[in-house]
Order: sequence, then structure tokens, then C-alpha cells
Amino acid sequence: MQMQVIKNAKVINEQGQLEDKHIVIADGLIQSVASDIAALPEPGDHVQIIDAEGKLVTPGFIDMHVHLREPGYEHKETIESGSRSAVKGGFTTIACMPNTRPVTDSPETVRLVLDKASEANLVKVLPYAAITKNELGRELTDFEALKAAGAIGFTDDGVGVQNAQMMKDAMNKAKALGMPVIAHCEDDSLVKGACVTEGKFAQQHGLKGIPNESEAIHVGRDILLTEATGVHYHVCHVSTEQSVRLIRQAKAIGISVTAEVCPHHLVLSEEDIPSLDANWKMNPPLRTPRDVEACIEGLLDGTLDMIVTDHAPHSAEEKAKGMELAPFGIVGFETAFPLLYTKFVATGKWDLALLVKRMTSDPARVFGLATGVLEAGKAADLTMIDLEAEKEVNPEEFATKGRNTPFTGWKLKGWPVMTWVDGEVKWSEQNGF
Repeated sequence: MQMQVIKNAKVINEQGQLEDKHIVIADGLIQSVASDIAALPEPGDHVQIIDAEGKLVTPGFIDMHVHLREPGYEHKETIESGSRSAVKGGFTTIACMPNTRPVTDSPETVRLVLDKASEANLVKVLPYAAITKNELGRELTDFEALKAAGAIGFTDDGVGVQNAQMMKDAMNKAKALGMPVIAHCEDDSLVKGACVTEGKFAQQHGLKGIPNESEAIHVGRDILLTEATGVHYHVCHVSTEQSVRLIRQAKAIGISVTAEVCPHHLVLSEEDIPSLDANWKMNPPLRTPRDVEACIEGLLDGTLDMIVTDHAPHSAEEKAKGMELAPFGIVGFETAFPLLYTKFVATGKWDLALLVKRMTSDPARVFGLATGVLEAGKAADLTMIDLEAEKEVNPEEFATKGRNTPFTGWKLKGWPVMTWVDGEVKWSEQNGF
């Protein structure tokens, strides 16, 4: 039996404090998290010693909202390249959206995604399936067959389900199967032809704006439908004060709603957009400082359960079309933790334990995953992070095919340096993949 010992690691204890620990891994599982180095096995043919040298070791990050683009858009990303980017960013479990071509609306496409992920053998990939066929909002998919093929939930991410009866029917079917509905909340009648938020930047550049209510109308509608059906309803990439308020109120009266937020909606507002560079174009768009503060407050008080990246790679040629014509989206795997650590933890605004929790045990709790914790008997999905190393964001060094990020040149701390999945080192800063 091959055994690994990660010695001299810093881990976050139940009180949220850092402790010196030694972690023993075997058979893909954490065998022990010990304080006593005398109790550890001796180095030998079957024991590999990895000295963390005081670096932080956390459960592997979990990202429940990503775009891997395959099948159909392999020029943007493949399941393998996206998986490489994920493990380099410290992620060990990722859930991929179905707005591929073909749309992931059939058991065959679900199985293709799983097979490609297995071939890549880097990160745990959990596929979502579409709510409606081809994400057109006209006919529900075969929920039972999609669940049997391995889908973990249903979403038309990329577009909102416009018809309330269609959404209610979907919720009833998902509830009967014990599955969640994951919603991209956007009222199409309010956003056609718009590319940035409705605000100062749009006015200055003569652009049509995306109003806050385009998101919040669907959030409110779906909360009422959730109350009626009892389904587990999860709100994608929350970006507005109104949405946070509605979700907080729904949770207060016991409605089964959970929600996520992206790093860029916590760090940037429309006031930070420097030009018509489409690397600043994402959906939902960057909102006002008031919305940013509401999202931060929502994350801190638990209204927003988790952090996701909405990793959305595009080619340079597509993004070069400019703010109005380029596709929405930015890449996120490789900057997520350093960005939030630098902005909020290193400045003393957040506790390190809270940031790690929102990226590990909270998404695992919400989606019923058997990962996200660092304790004996659990899968050895781990991330080692150098909290002191500072470097600039350089898209040319990304493992993803996408270079579309607004964070080029930012100096950040808190970079992942090694990632384990089921006890196997999938990437390290020293040795690569």
C-alpha cells in the first residue's frame, strides 16, 4: 500500500484557527490528521513524505458552476484543458453546465462528458443536464433518464427559463426525483441587445443596460414556485442587491433556496471597467458598488451559500469583437482563491476559515457531496496553498485555453501549489501535471 505523509502543514481547525498538523493518506483516503509526528510512518519504499513547510492545506475546492465547452466548442476549452485549469487553481470537484453543442440534454451527452472527464483523470467532473430540450424553453427533457446517466441537477444555464409553468413543471419533476433545479435568472424581455449593467458606464458609452430587475424578477418568481413545489432551488451567480434580499427573506421563512456568487461580483463593480474591452463583459454584468456590498454581506451572513467561478473561456478572436458583440464570460479557476484571499483575507476583512468554508464544505453540504472536509475516512481531495507567495496574474501562464480575464497584471497572494484528488497528486507548482 502506497502511503503519503504531508508533514508540517497548517490546517484550519473547528474553531477556525490555524494548527500545525501532519496528514496521512492511503488508498485514496485521509487516514489521519495528527499533531504528533512521532506517530507517523517512517519513510520507505511505500511511504512518500511531502514537507508542506508550514503552507496551508485545505480540502480541495469545489466549484459548482463551470463551463468546459466540450462537446461543440473545443476551440474555447476541452474537458481536459478545463480540468487542468481547475486542478491548477486548487479545485478537485467541478460541476459543468449543459450549454454545449449539442446541449447536454440527452443521456448520451451526459455519458460523453463523464467519459471525457474519466479520460482526463484530473478532477471530479459532475455534469448538469438541461431543463429544456436544446435549452429552448419549449419542452422538458427526460429528467429520469438524465439522472440515471449521471446528471446531478437540472439547469438551462446561459438562458433563463422564461415560462413560469415550464419552470413549475420542471420543479415538480425534479422534486419527485430528489434532484435540484439550478437557475440562471434573467428575464429576456428586459435584456435584449444589452451588454453591461444599466448604470453610469452604459450611459457614458451609449450602451443599452441590463437592469437589476431582469435577474431579481426570476429570483422572486422561482422562490414562489419553490415554495409551491418544495424542490431544492439553487440560484446561479447572484449579482444584485434585490436578489440577495429576496433570497434572505425566503430562507428566513424556510423555503428551500440556496445561492452562489462569483469572485468578480465581489471584487469588481461597473465603476472599475476601464474601457470597452470585452474581457470585462460577463453575464450577469458587473453591477454597482451597492450591489457588490450586498453580495459581500450576503456571503458573510450565509444568504449566499458558496463561491463559484462561472469559469467561461472564449477565444481571443471572439473577445476581440468588442463590448457589444463579444460573448459574455471570463475565466476563473486559476485566480479565484488568490483574488479573494488578497482582497478580503489579507486585508483583515474576512476570516480565512470563512473563505475556505464557502469554497469547500458549504458547496458539499448544499449538493450532498461526500467531499469538502479534511478528516480521517474522507476522500483525500486536498489543496496546498502558499499564502505568502505573491505574483502577477499572467494569462499566458494559464492552463485553460481561455485568456479572457479582467485581472491581468494584478498582484495577488495565496496561490495553490499542489492539488490531490483521491490521494493522487494531480498538479504541483514544482512538477506540473
